[in-house]
Amino acid sequence: MSYLPSALLVVLGLVLLVLIFVHVVKALRGFRRTVSMVSTNAQDRTGLLRARSAALRVAIDERRGVRSTK
Repeated sequence: MSYLPSALLVVLGLVLLVLIFVHVVKALRGFRRTVSMVSTNAQDRTGLLRARSAALRVAIDERRGVRSTK
């Protein structure tokens, strides 16, 4: 019977380990979702900025009377 307290501590430790693992996995899932949203937003804004820069270059070239060779 002297092994019973040790066995109970091992079981309790494993249960706590599983609970902590589940909590960490849920937190990582939320973090991954947030990173994905931020990345998508940054890519969208970068694309809009590139489009605006290209439009501005075209407008400046048209204003100067320069024809594009592309």
